[in-house]
Amino acid sequence: MRTRYSLFYNSSSVTQSSQETATLTFGDKALDLPVVTGSEQEKGIDIARLRSATGAITLDPGFGSSGSCTSAITFLDGEQGVLRYRGIPIEELAESASYLETAYLLIYGNLPNTHQLDRFKAEWAARVALPPGMEKFFDSYPKTAHPMAILSAAVQMLSAYHPELTNANPTPAQMEAAIFTLLGALPTLAATGYRKSKGEKPLAPRKDLSYTPNFLYMMFGPPAGKTEPDEVCVRAMRQMFILHADHEQNCSTSTVRIVGSSRASAFTSISAGIGALWGPLHGGANQAVIEMLEEIHKSGASFDTILAKAKDKNSGFRLMGFGHRVYKNFDPRSRIIKKACDQVLNRLGIHDPLLDLAKKLEEAALKDDYFVSRKLYPNVDFYSGIILRALGIPTEQFTVIFALGRISGWLAHWKEMLESPDFRIVRPRQIYTGSTKRPYRPLSERQ
Repeated sequence: MRTRYSLFYNSSSVTQSSQETATLTFGDKALDLPVVTGSEQEKGIDIARLRSATGAITLDPGFGSSGSCTSAITFLDGEQGVLRYRGIPIEELAESASYLETAYLLIYGNLPNTHQLDRFKAEWAARVALPPGMEKFFDSYPKTAHPMAILSAAVQMLSAYHPELTNANPTPAQMEAAIFTLLGALPTLAATGYRKSKGEKPLAPRKDLSYTPNFLYMMFGPPAGKTEPDEVCVRAMRQMFILHADHEQNCSTSTVRIVGSSRASAFTSISAGIGALWGPLHGGANQAVIEMLEEIHKSGASFDTILAKAKDKNSGFRLMGFGHRVYKNFDPRSRIIKKACDQVLNRLGIHDPLLDLAKKLEEAALKDDYFVSRKLYPNVDFYSGIILRALGIPTEQFTVIFALGRISGWLAHWKEMLESPDFRIVRPRQIYTGSTKRPYRPLSERQ
């Protein structure tokens, strides 16, 4: 007998979340489920009682229609192309804020005043140097090791120097110390790994420099005749860090939350997030764009040929850097990063044929009905790799840069999760599709 089920959203209800309900009918059972309304009027049906009341669960592969938590950190409207951190538009932050201001905003909820920012900078600067002896850790890796593997392992290694910050139930002071330790050390870990891989002596961090110029200094040292990295390059990298600082419940942020929900330490949670970010469908996307552009440039194929291959599902070719799982409009970050790309190349006097190719490819795609009708617009990854190339950052280091921006968002979500009154370990369910009950057969009876 076929089971009938339906879900009704009572739109005529009062808009207050405490009174609004959705009714789910499953067989002969009807269940009223509360509707949670976010501050931007997003609707979510709270199904926490579903299994206990009906014996059924929801099935949502990839969690595209499921909310894992409530969060006050980032608002993203993919239909309208809107991204805000704690209510502040990403365009305004990218134009005017420093990265550490943005980090404070994400972690604590508001932009800091002068006193708060000075203290935040001082606490951060006090933790940018690696613990004595940790530099030897990098010597144990072969030169072929991927930078993301080293970074993830280095974060775990850092916890060995701070056992007092791995408490399963951290006090507010311990939580804050873990945040500052990771925010301070991650750029140093990344730069040390890079220089070690090149056989060069690491450069000690400079406490007189802020987050972005300090990282560029540790990577490359100051340009000839200068004491600090070029201001245009610093601005572009700062914007890149801010644009990548948070992006709601993406793969790596969700990983940080899931691992942290077991009360694993911030170090373990962030290390896991770095591993998730490493994947080419997530943080590795800008590397994939560069590799695609290099291949197109090498082949000399026409734009018509490239676009035709991208539209052919059987070709195996994917036009990287176009479209986004969340944005169904222009990625608001892409316009900012495209402008920064032009500024960096002009400042450095670089003519990169891949930039010309990228612009022409974007122009051709945006005139093609296939891409326009599907709203496959360039995303932030399409131009960010060209900036990183111009700055002299190797392709395999691109995802590391992403992690250095995202660290503040990861830490904000880790903190928010631990402080939530709804905190609980994440334990999804599944629909089992394997064999039904069957007996064990002795080896002699198996063929």
